[in-house]
Amino acid sequence: MPDGDVLFYEKFFDRPESDVLYKVLRAHIGWQQDTIKVYGKSHPLPRLTAWYGDFGKSYTYSGIPMRPHPWSPELLKIKQRIEAKAGVAFSSVLLNLYRTGQDSVSWHRDDELELGKNPIIGSVSFGETRVFQLRHLTRKDLHKVDIPLTHGSFLLMRGPTQHHWEHQIPKTSRAVKPRINLTFRVIR
Repeated sequence: MPDGDVLFYEKFFDRPESDVLYKVLRAHIGWQQDTIKVYGKSHPLPRLTAWYGDFGKSYTYSGIPMRPHPWSPELLKIKQRIEAKAGVAFSSVLLNLYRTGQDSVSWHRDDELELGKNPIIGSVSFGETRVFQLRHLTRKDLHKVDIPLTHGSFLLMRGPTQHHWEHQIPKTSRAVKPRINLTFRVIR
């Protein structure tokens, strides 16, 4: 990808381990339903979220302030595994629970000031496969990139990616089972 540095590991966690982690995260994470303001009107965010991380590593995105819950043993296990591959120490994770195909996240970049100049985002998925799309901000000659985020996969975005590419998980009319996505970050 021009102007981007994205690595994808389709089966980073094997199926039995992914099954266990999905069940534990689904049952024991402190999921919440946030609201977002769009053109002055409040709407429920189209997914459930949770924020975990090091003490004091708060984060705000789309006007939603997040205070970290302490790391759970399962989150630390996932974090340590991806840190060994990514070569970076993540300080926090935003978890998203996509309950149906109507749960989504629209086009955006992870470019908040707290993430530093060239944010590193480590994205782990458990549950139903959903398509992750990327599109270049200025190069209309480049096609959209579709990556199916499978059960146990790990996607790493780093370098200039957040400056030049935006990404989304679009809605789908297909009947899909729930999916949990963990986006690990380094909060400065």
